[in-house]
Amino acid sequence: MEGLSRRMGYSFADSGLLKQALTHRSHGSPNNERLEFLGDSVLNCVVADRLFRAFPKLSEGELSRLRANLVNQQSLCELALKLDIGSCLLLGEGEIRSSGNRRPSILADAMEAVFGAIFLDGGFDSASKVIGSLYEKAIGEIDLNAQIKDPKTRLQEYLQGKKIALPRYHVMETSGEAHRQRFLVECSIPELEIRSKGEGVSRRSAEQSAALEAFRIATGS
Repeated sequence: MEGLSRRMGYSFADSGLLKQALTHRSHGSPNNERLEFLGDSVLNCVVADRLFRAFPKLSEGELSRLRANLVNQQSLCELALKLDIGSCLLLGEGEIRSSGNRRPSILADAMEAVFGAIFLDGGFDSASKVIGSLYEKAIGEIDLNAQIKDPKTRLQEYLQGKKIALPRYHVMETSGEAHRQRFLVECSIPELEIRSKGEGVSRRSAEQSAALEAFRIATGS
């Protein structure tokens, strides 16, 4: 955990918060679910603020789409892998046997929980500094012409340009309590033999995540 703190550039006053953020529910309680809830809100607020300042001429809808492209399971998983969070996770034996420390959903949730832990430990400014540093490169490299459209629209236009049938979306699983449901959606493009998956707190957000992954596979980007 000390190595993780160094990689993030943040030293915890209360190391117990970081330990909790890295504790999956399969390991026991307290776990990182509440911190994940908090971290998700902090992350969205920080990224929204950075985008608001970086792109003063964009509309609310355009800023929302940019944020959705930056704050999703894929991007959070990539950050977690970069920081090697998987090696620090506390998992139950079942998750250890099934390589849960490499599962995108577990890594993404842990990343959000870490942001929540930093917020509780050092306040909003500390969380903003860490998140801003981790997202600085991604925000700086945003291509407005490519990203201003939401992932489903981009995928649809790409397929139409190739004269390929539009993708099909299927809800594979719903989990969680009624007020905190998570959706697992599959996006399939038979002609390209693509079957991508995405998760989200709504069916729409899960479809967008799945579409983004399908677009990346289809275009090799």
